[in-house]
Amino acid sequence: MLSPLEIEALSLSLKVALWAVACSLPLGIAVAWLLARREFPGKALLDGIVHLPLVLPPVALGYVLLVLFGRTGPLGIWLHDWLGINLVFSWRGAALAAAVMAFPLLVRAVRLSMEAVDRRLETAAQTLGAKPWRVFLTITVPLTAPGILTGLLLSFIRCLGEFGATITFAANVPGETRTLPLALYTALQIPGGEAGATRLALISVALAIIALVASQYLAKQVSKRIGLS
Repeated sequence: MLSPLEIEALSLSLKVALWAVACSLPLGIAVAWLLARREFPGKALLDGIVHLPLVLPPVALGYVLLVLFGRTGPLGIWLHDWLGINLVFSWRGAALAAAVMAFPLLVRAVRLSMEAVDRRLETAAQTLGAKPWRVFLTITVPLTAPGILTGLLLSFIRCLGEFGATITFAANVPGETRTLPLALYTALQIPGGEAGATRLALISVALAIIALVASQYLAKQVSKRIGLS
């Protein structure tokens, strides 16, 4: 049986991951569309910035977030003074850190799916008088749905496993920012905490496997429904 602290860490992890994915989805789709459909100066630079979290150490990225969104940071001051939001040492900060780390996975999956869409379908719709936003919503997004779904679940898994950026930016506060990876780390620091650490590790593995299987299944179902396979 899970202890109350372990249940708390599990529920907090799901909350952080869900909020991180939900908030990053619109921006992820927009950036993916921009990289897949437009040519502009600085495109390579934008592509590199988007994929930075894949190559930077998570602790370094967490420090960058701390500098930008801390109470004395340029963005942190604005959020606190104008909106009353404090990201440091809060679950919102953990969600931001997780979203940043998972963002490249979301963008890449959606971008690859968009690039596979036959652009002649979009051109035909525009020729028939459809406005760009209508073409995007009725043709591009439905045909990209398998990639969007895959990106969502992959980024969700990445959010569940985020550790370095979270502990650097949001710290390890019980009940507030102590997600599953941080709870596992904490359990390993306590003498006799191996049993709890093992349970948390098994939960993490189970969640990852469930999400991966669901990703494959749902992507196939969506592809069949829209006639891609």
